[in-house]
Amino acid sequence: MDPKQTRQGILLALTAYFIWGIAPVYFKFIHYVPATEILTHRVIWSFFFMLALITVCRQWPLVKRACQNRKKILTLALSAVLIGGNWLLYIWAVNNHHMLEASLGYFINPLVNVVLGMLFLAERFRRMQWLAVLLATCGVLVQLWTFGSLPVIGLGLAFSFAFYGLLRKKIAVDAQTGMLFETLWLLPIAGIYLFGIADSTTSHMGLNPWSLNLMLIAAGIITTVPLLCFTAAATRLRLSTLGFFQYLGPTLMFLLAVTLYDEVVTEDKLITFGFIWAALALFIADAIYTQRRTKMKSLKQK
Repeated sequence: MDPKQTRQGILLALTAYFIWGIAPVYFKFIHYVPATEILTHRVIWSFFFMLALITVCRQWPLVKRACQNRKKILTLALSAVLIGGNWLLYIWAVNNHHMLEASLGYFINPLVNVVLGMLFLAERFRRMQWLAVLLATCGVLVQLWTFGSLPVIGLGLAFSFAFYGLLRKKIAVDAQTGMLFETLWLLPIAGIYLFGIADSTTSHMGLNPWSLNLMLIAAGIITTVPLLCFTAAATRLRLSTLGFFQYLGPTLMFLLAVTLYDEVVTEDKLITFGFIWAALALFIADAIYTQRRTKMKSLKQK
């Protein structure tokens, strides 16, 4: 691939995953706002941000083309429910001192993606991938068996985001158009909840300080900017290369939880993280080995 494109792709990928990794700092700043309210602001302002962005980038022909396929639009309603649930669980976890479990979820996510690829996309497991998934499963089962608990938050985030990714892959709609329709599906629910049901000290924007309102509006930017950077990176990098950056986000979340927000790595979490990290090490080693082997084969054929 073109070296300039590759450098741009690496910079964009780093930006996307860095923002996702430090996003908890933003949500901690507004921790006193209920998670459901933050979610409604995230939906509403993301929708308007996407409207402006699509207008500036002159992408309305793509939106019009997507409107002609009713099946895709209806499927985007399902993906909207998945991503909305993921956002809500993530916000709640961050603001209720469960950042470690949230980071665990995004460490597990790549392994869940592999399983879904096998089940729904007829992708084949390699031996090392089987072993990686088995190790991750053991980590969860050991926590359940020894400590009588499941990392429900981590599993919820991992599976909701994995199924969301699977649906978006099946729908095959560009990121901007997809997010526009997803937020459009969620917009009525968000609007009804925020302006008709929510009744807290922060739910009435006219009574809020301007600084808080700006922070709430920024939820749209926090949501869309990393996604757009990720999409741009995906067009410039090989998927295998892009995959190595996805561990930056949960690693930053883990470090923030332990160093800045004083969350304790209890024995059950330590065991589960150990298994997951071992699984990811195998997963990465397999990806590197397969990539090099493929490259050597192509060179020999030439």
